[in-house]
Amino acid sequence: MRMRTRTGLISLGLAVVVTVAFIVSFRHSEPKAVGQPIATATYLCDGGKTITAAYYKGAPTPTPAPGEPPVPGGVVALKLSDGRAMTLAQTISADGGRYANDGGSFVFWSKGDGALVLERDTQSAFTGCIVVAPQPAVGMSLPQTYANSTYGFSIRLPSGYTPDAAYRFQEFGPGKDIPGVKFTIPLSIATGTNLSRDTYVSVEEIPNVRDCSASLFLEKVKSHTETDNGTTYSVASAGGAGAGNRYGETVYALPGTNPCIAVRYFIHSTVFENYPAGTVKLFDKQAILDQFDAIRRTLTIR
Repeated sequence: MRMRTRTGLISLGLAVVVTVAFIVSFRHSEPKAVGQPIATATYLCDGGKTITAAYYKGAPTPTPAPGEPPVPGGVVALKLSDGRAMTLAQTISADGGRYANDGGSFVFWSKGDGALVLERDTQSAFTGCIVVAPQPAVGMSLPQTYANSTYGFSIRLPSGYTPDAAYRFQEFGPGKDIPGVKFTIPLSIATGTNLSRDTYVSVEEIPNVRDCSASLFLEKVKSHTETDNGTTYSVASAGGAGAGNRYGETVYALPGTNPCIAVRYFIHSTVFENYPAGTVKLFDKQAILDQFDAIRRTLTIR
């Protein structure tokens, strides 16, 4: 998982127009991307637009005069989903990385795992951009990508998962809903088995908390700490049964985030023994958990 405590690209988007007015403008010769990039990233933006960025070290810069800020030497090569491609030189920035064409009519601004584009000092169609984790090198294929600038995250999924940005976890009663985005499993996974079609994985957030813990997302359940793939989580699990149904939930919260961010696994099945022999297959719980784990590990927070 790529994880950063949210520092507010939203505030950057609001403040960047003001900031631009205070940035010293430099004219550049046409920049060149030389050698291998030092980093690459794909950003998923509002409206499904994408930006692919390759960052280069750039040419050496002259030593600044006493009292003057150093002139950045970086270069970024961009490919936009509207078909444009361009190479921009890095310029002085008050916050984040700022790259601009000669004259400053096109500006690419990156900060943490977020980015936006300014064209002629106004926000363009490329807003709310968030880095998408790369496709895992081995293991499960996760070709489907999703980003939500309201909650400030991106995630990868297997094909066929259905997002619901109007989702609310409502088990705590009126006025205690937990907002987020739910990703329901493809119908094909449940068909012919005792797995229910409403099984899902979700990304949820609780604002204004002092300590981010999984116990905030499950009632009367204590959390414990687990480290997976280099990320430390607060984890809690709960289960229940009734009227021929079985429910299991596991929450992976990210300590130190505020709003408190968590991934919830919700697995709903019916009692296999209640079916006539041979009419359905017992669903593969481990396969579902493996999918949910793979999804969770790609969560990127802006």
